[in-house]
Amino acid sequence: MEDKPYDEVQFANARQEMEKLAFDSLKGRKLPVNAVFAKLSDVTKAIASGTVTWGRKNSLWPMQFGLACCAMELLDFGSARVDAERGGYLLFRGTPRQTDVMIVAGWVTKAMIPEVKRLYEQMAEPRYVIAYGECATCGGPWWESYNIIKGIDQVLPVDVYVAGCPPRPENLFGALMKLQEKIGGKIVENKL
Repeated sequence: MEDKPYDEVQFANARQEMEKLAFDSLKGRKLPVNAVFAKLSDVTKAIASGTVTWGRKNSLWPMQFGLACCAMELLDFGSARVDAERGGYLLFRGTPRQTDVMIVAGWVTKAMIPEVKRLYEQMAEPRYVIAYGECATCGGPWWESYNIIKGIDQVLPVDVYVAGCPPRPENLFGALMKLQEKIGGKIVENKL
């Protein structure tokens, strides 16, 4: 027959001592009413918000939106050589209602601004914009032209800029990775 480590009296004494230590450690602190018990709705919201953020971060749906020569590099991004789907950047969609990322590739004329805004407003919430190339970023070689705007950021809020004329598809891969970090909360926006 094995000896028990504690008999009933020793166990009761140890329990009283632990309760006294716990009570003494909380004497100076004021506990909120629901400190121990969380509401089920709060737990569900906490779990769901993390799951939704993870889903948004890992399934970006870009819109097929090439305006000029950068569109050739944008189309190359969808090729087997780059293998964008492995990074969570799914197929390009033809309609704005099925997308959440607008990749503006090329220059934007002043006549196109209302159509670009309309497409942006039809996108699913939350929506993101990537300025792909020099023309979309700052007007490119035509920055002094009367009909080319000096960057899509004058019309839409841009989340990530991609430099280059034309930028390589690998640069777009890096920009989408940066956007994923921003969506996941690893990058904090500098709001002045």
